[in-house]
Amino acid sequence: MAESNFVDYVKIYCRSGKGGRGSSHFRREKYIPRGGPDGGDGGEGGSIILRGNRNYWTLLHLRYERHIIAESGEPGSGSKSSGKKGESKVIEVPCGTVVYDAHTGDYICDITDHNEEYILLKGGRGGLGNTRFKTSTNRAPRYAQPGEPFEERWIILELKLLADVGLVGFPNAGKSTLLSVVSAAKPKIANYPFTTLVPNLGIVSYRDNQSFVMADIPGIIEGASEGKGLGLRFLRHIERNSLLLFIIPADSDDIKTEFSILLNELTQYNPELADKKRLLAISKTDLLDDELMHAIAQELPDIPYVFISAVTTYGIAALKDMLWRELNSEEIQIGPTTEKDSLVHRNLDIKSVVFDEEEDTPDRPEEEDYDEEEDE
Repeated sequence: MAESNFVDYVKIYCRSGKGGRGSSHFRREKYIPRGGPDGGDGGEGGSIILRGNRNYWTLLHLRYERHIIAESGEPGSGSKSSGKKGESKVIEVPCGTVVYDAHTGDYICDITDHNEEYILLKGGRGGLGNTRFKTSTNRAPRYAQPGEPFEERWIILELKLLADVGLVGFPNAGKSTLLSVVSAAKPKIANYPFTTLVPNLGIVSYRDNQSFVMADIPGIIEGASEGKGLGLRFLRHIERNSLLLFIIPADSDDIKTEFSILLNELTQYNPELADKKRLLAISKTDLLDDELMHAIAQELPDIPYVFISAVTTYGIAALKDMLWRELNSEEIQIGPTTEKDSLVHRNLDIKSVVFDEEEDTPDRPEEEDYDEEEDE
């Protein structure tokens, strides 16, 4: 089931490795009296490193790995031998992952590029061996440094989809149908509210082998910013979209009011969303004749719009043109069209996971209050 592998929120415990202790050792060999100190340094502990990976599209691979612990450094030994460094742990995350401190909620970092790295927790430094403390006045130091302790913290990873166009609308507005027509994505489509339970991505092919990414966000209802419906859980994905395409069906009682409600919910969630580029698509226009279409056009909000029908592909080519021009900051021609689309589509499939009851996890911290969002 496609909707069983999408995870966009995980809470994990991370701990770096502690540094190895230095060695307090003296050279003991036959015929070499007073060999002196020869204790080596301890090895450095492993770090916890976050790395962006464009081959990951969800946080599913971290769903059941709740404790990530780096290796500690080994202690030093005689003959001035240094201890082995602890192996660092690299956490691969999809591009668009935001990291927060689970205790304070403070922002830590944002991984947006492939192979971008961030040292989340640095391993402890290894302690110095007694050789390091030998001086002309202290020729036989009998002490060495302990290694530095590890660092630990609980973190929250939130995935915010990176897409060029985000589809915004009420349930059953036709967002998933549109995505399935303009791309090779196969979102679940049915005649009941909240059919889409997870975001879906699709690559939309355009002329001259150009393309852009479109994201289908689960339906928004009035009060979503306060937690109603699917609430805030998926509104975060809209924050990363370059352009918002509002989808409102032609059989809506009041298109202008619906648009205002949707825009209000977005701005209540994050006021910065009001500054994003916006377009309006009136879907299901196969239900209209030219006279009704003209009447509706007179009542639309003052933003660029287009009439479309995913069933008959009416207006789909014009919609793509509008989106492409807006993404490239070109002037948009407002109005409906009858141009047909004949492009070849490519697929980019995002899967989802059904959140289940938390399992008991071994080890460390009693920070069990995991992810409230996941347990809902």
